[in-house]
Amino acid sequence: MAFREISVNEIREVLRLWLGTAALPAPGLRTIADHAGVDRKTVRRYVDAAQSAGLTRDDTAADIDDELIAAVVDTVRPDRPHGHGAAWEQLIPHEEQITRWVAGDGEQKPLTITKIEVLLARQGCVVPYRTLHRFATERCGFGRKDLTVRVVDGDPGVECQVDFGYLGMLTDPEDGRARKVHALIFTAVYSRHMFVWLTYSQTLAAVIAGCEAAWKFFGGAFAVLIPDNLKPVVTAADPITPHFSDGWLDYSSHVGFVTDPARIRSPKDKPRVERTVQYVRGNFWAGERFTDLAEAQDAVVRWCSTTAGMRIHGTTCARPLDIFDAAEQPMLLPMPAIYDVPIFKDVKVHRDFHAEVGRALYSLPQQWIGSTLSVRADTELVKFYHRGTLVKIHPRKPAGGRSTDRADLPEHKSDYALRDVTSLIAKCTAHGPNIGIYAERILDDPLPWTRIRSVYRLQGLVRRYGGERVEQACSLSLDLDVVSVTKIASMLERATEKTSPELPKAVGHTASRFSRDPSEFNTAATTPALSVVGDSAENTETHR
Repeated sequence: MAFREISVNEIREVLRLWLGTAALPAPGLRTIADHAGVDRKTVRRYVDAAQSAGLTRDDTAADIDDELIAAVVDTVRPDRPHGHGAAWEQLIPHEEQITRWVAGDGEQKPLTITKIEVLLARQGCVVPYRTLHRFATERCGFGRKDLTVRVVDGDPGVECQVDFGYLGMLTDPEDGRARKVHALIFTAVYSRHMFVWLTYSQTLAAVIAGCEAAWKFFGGAFAVLIPDNLKPVVTAADPITPHFSDGWLDYSSHVGFVTDPARIRSPKDKPRVERTVQYVRGNFWAGERFTDLAEAQDAVVRWCSTTAGMRIHGTTCARPLDIFDAAEQPMLLPMPAIYDVPIFKDVKVHRDFHAEVGRALYSLPQQWIGSTLSVRADTELVKFYHRGTLVKIHPRKPAGGRSTDRADLPEHKSDYALRDVTSLIAKCTAHGPNIGIYAERILDDPLPWTRIRSVYRLQGLVRRYGGERVEQACSLSLDLDVVSVTKIASMLERATEKTSPELPKAVGHTASRFSRDPSEFNTAATTPALSVVGDSAENTETHR
């Protein structure tokens, strides 16, 4: 049996039982050992020491004073003046070496107590394992834990600690897959009142959705949020100056709270919510069956109000909901307006003057081609920033959509890129009315953008030959009802835009080599009589 030191009260109880009472006879050593919970031989040693110190059965319990107890202890444990035995004293010369083994150094990892026991035995120091473990723990820093202090709760309605916790699996009815369910838990520091938001993911949108539901549940927002180092919230953790994501900074400024994240691997920075995760998993989720996430969310909201909020908290010794309603709820920030969750990302402007946001295209001026811009896109607007300066705003388009500003494109390409037939005709009209009419005739087609290149060629002729000559050529072609840019180019090359063309002559206007005389086509002459071939009388008679 392992050694267990008998306390002063246990020694006093052993001696009191040995004296017995007036109504009962003095019990034996075995009976005393059963009542006191110690070994019979231990009872004998203490009784013998008390008798040596002058205690008899005729004495009373009042005679068992501190001086008698001290004399008994000195007699029974003379070899443990400091509460430790000889094996402990044997380890004291090796204390410095054991401390180095326990702590380790840059090259060697800390050693276990079992390995230290082996190394000490090689040096001739053989002690029990339990003695070595106690010695290393008490004097050499083995298994030492840092001290902690209890931090005050602060003012009501100010701090709220937030943490994610895994609950279990739930079958998603939409696709039939078993998915992990996470709980985003909000715990009010002052009252311990809590709210739980269930989600399949740990994205920024899920965190913001949980916050919006929490403010609605509490009836307002807390001034300070103390979350864990969630990736959607903290992009670069630091004990002094943590870096928050753009989306979280935008949301915190919208609501008006301050974020004070916990340090990495420091659960003591948010102890109010850290223990709550196990409470939610064991008291709410365990043993329950839900058809979908919406049903589970409705159930956990009721649980927060009727079960978690109405329990007697072990620290405050009061119901969290009662403390929250009386002290915290009036001190909360007002309910924020509905937040339109935006998208924050960095995009690159491509050579086609467009950048992609949410699988839609948005145009930007030529100067930003090849640059990387920051984007904030909500359901209404898409804003582009360059080093914090707003450079472009577009209306939000659905996936597959496109928003192109004519001013972002080069002037000579905007009509073609946008298929703007009206603008193209107007530009042609500016060179001359007939040129505009001619362009309109060219584009008079069920698919006018398929004829745009012909109009661009017409504009090229204007730049090459001048608007006056092209105007005359278009006027002459319109008179002849000839709509062909190729004909216009041919007229300009031959400089015949001012020459009236000769009309086609009638047939027979001029003689030709194989022409026939018109008299041959005269049908007014008398038709000659028919004559009978043969002079014989028989033939003549037959025809008669």
